[in-house]
Amino acid sequence: MAQTSETQLGLRENAKQFWLLVLVNGFVGAMVGLERSVIPEFAETVFGINGHTALLSFIVAFGLAKSGANLAMGKLATKYTRRQLLLIGWLFALPVPWLLVYADAWWWVILANLLLGINQGLAWSATVVMKIDLVGEKNRGLAMGINEFAGYLAVGLVAFLAGYIASTTGEVSYAFIPGIAFSIAGLLLTVFLVRDTHTHVQAETKQTNIPLLHNIWKDTTWRHGNLGSVTLSGFVNNLNDGILWGLLPVMLSTKGYSLTETGLLAGIYPVVWGLGQLVTGKLGDVL
Repeated sequence: MAQTSETQLGLRENAKQFWLLVLVNGFVGAMVGLERSVIPEFAETVFGINGHTALLSFIVAFGLAKSGANLAMGKLATKYTRRQLLLIGWLFALPVPWLLVYADAWWWVILANLLLGINQGLAWSATVVMKIDLVGEKNRGLAMGINEFAGYLAVGLVAFLAGYIASTTGEVSYAFIPGIAFSIAGLLLTVFLVRDTHTHVQAETKQTNIPLLHNIWKDTTWRHGNLGSVTLSGFVNNLNDGILWGLLPVMLSTKGYSLTETGLLAGIYPVVWGLGQLVTGKLGDVL
């Protein structure tokens, strides 16, 4: 259905840009998948750091940076376009694989995770918001589900790939080399092919009667019951994901599993999560 003489909302009407953004978010997920199965082994074999110490430091660095970037995303979106924020997110990703491959001190890994957290907070958020902009209000859940599917499927597949590379080469740092290609591909796609969705936002704004929230923080935490429960659910889900990301490779390593086996098991959770989003995303539009 046409919203203006030039801009249409809908998945079919914006199919090329929508599926391009799906691909871009696959590369966003791939960047975090690089670390999913090998960081504890990397910390121990390269730097002689205890797995539990590594677990605490690199996950805390990533989590703080990502949460801060997510929080900033809302404010920055009023000053910059979605595409600009996506580009900024990719610029933060570019040094990450290089820092990990050539790290000669653990603080390099911490720095890489700070940059990776900012990349995930900006780029992942930008892609999902842009997809929602394109499809309009009737398919928001579907758009988010497809976005999460692409991102988490990439997380799981690259977690296995990283474990396989580290196991077959005997050099854990080699597992991070594909990240160079992932970050460059994501950046180039954004620069040359991704178009901003500002006109789609304007088109939907003209035909919606939904009022703006008065205070985002209060409304999404306790004032609005539905939004508050969604916020809490998201917190618990990310907490579970962070624990699994950190604890599972450490536990499997102590049990004598190879990096290939660890990569496979560490990748199953995000893959299953991503596949489930294809169903639950659309259900959010109809239930």
